[in-house]
Amino acid sequence: MSTPQRLKLAGIGCGGRVRTYFELAARMPHWYEIVAAADPQPSRLELARRASGNPGLLCFRSDRELLSQPKLADVMIIGTQDDYHVEPCLAAMEKGYDVLLEKPIACNLRDVLMLERRARALGRKVVICHVLRYTPLYGTIKELIVSGVVGDVVAVHASEGVGAWHQAHSFVRGHWAVTEKATPMIVAKSCHDMDILAWLIDQPCKCVASFGELRYFTAANAPTGAPLRCTDGCPVGDACMYNALRYLDTQKGWLQWVFDGWATASDAEITAWLAQSPWGRCVYHCDNTAVDRQVVALEFERGITATFTMTAFDEGRNIIVMGTKGVLRGGRATRLGEGCDIIVEEHATGQRTRHMARAFAGGYDSHEDGDPGLMYALYDEMTKVDAAQMRSSISRSVESHVIAFAAEEARLTGTVINVQEFRARHQVE
Repeated sequence: MSTPQRLKLAGIGCGGRVRTYFELAARMPHWYEIVAAADPQPSRLELARRASGNPGLLCFRSDRELLSQPKLADVMIIGTQDDYHVEPCLAAMEKGYDVLLEKPIACNLRDVLMLERRARALGRKVVICHVLRYTPLYGTIKELIVSGVVGDVVAVHASEGVGAWHQAHSFVRGHWAVTEKATPMIVAKSCHDMDILAWLIDQPCKCVASFGELRYFTAANAPTGAPLRCTDGCPVGDACMYNALRYLDTQKGWLQWVFDGWATASDAEITAWLAQSPWGRCVYHCDNTAVDRQVVALEFERGITATFTMTAFDEGRNIIVMGTKGVLRGGRATRLGEGCDIIVEEHATGQRTRHMARAFAGGYDSHEDGDPGLMYALYDEMTKVDAAQMRSSISRSVESHVIAFAAEEARLTGTVINVQEFRARHQVE
């Protein structure tokens, strides 16, 4: 058997996402060679160099500097913040790179649709990091649905428990806390879930309604005497599950995404950083506007309905697929309650079949092994002749973004959104 020609990878924005993919790709040297990276922070470039396993990694201080060079790689991994996806993605495609793009594709639907059109016009392959499609759990669920064990799918219910600390870290104190400056939470966090619903149901979505709000992480719920910062001596700090001083011990791992040098920093250095950074603020005294709960109701073709709940006050993802022959349950609750990943129960006999999804190694825990799954699949995705056959090409991933942005408009306006009309309204030729 011949050895496949390796794909050369480069990365823009050397935060946690790009470094994770570098680390995983470095374990697959028969498929990948990591050659270049760009980031304005020298410390992050050094971390990227270590993650890549390539001491000769070419390092650049900006995406523009990297992209001004002759084409260095086959695939550009873009892991910049949400509001800086469009420019480097366009420039990379125009330079001749195929792209692995962190989700969301862009902060507004017009830019999402524009990037999809440009990718088609330029003939570029663009894979979106909708990693749940590459997880053992959802891959197995898809196989079971296609096999017909539940019959025709008639309804699906899915939920995502963001987790209380994740909510506080990312959507109260962090990068996605102020929706007006970032991306609506249903897009930033749950376009994954909209993508999974669209993939499993495999029918066009017709209508979307949604309800939700920010209710808990507000000044009205602040304990009496709570200061603006946890470092200022909170009277209930010892009992508060959101106390930022927990970054010194039980929640220290979260610092790796926001505090360069966290691993070797002393407690005094971390405390000093918390005293001036957004992550040291009391969660009840932030400028956050992101919702802390939201529900979405969807109608697909063939009368298939789906509901989705996102909440800060639960952990992990769960799904129920209801069909004419049986019902499938999977996710965290099934693992905890049944000791397996998926259970299929037949309507006619009551027979229950248990399924385990194989596990990969590496990546984010919240991504259900999707990060290594994506990197295992990326070589095949990027070497396909026809981009239409890719599992999460930009053309396929656009649908989830249309649904998610429509859900946000439905939430804000209290209306039911016709998806086709909504997409047409945001399409600019």
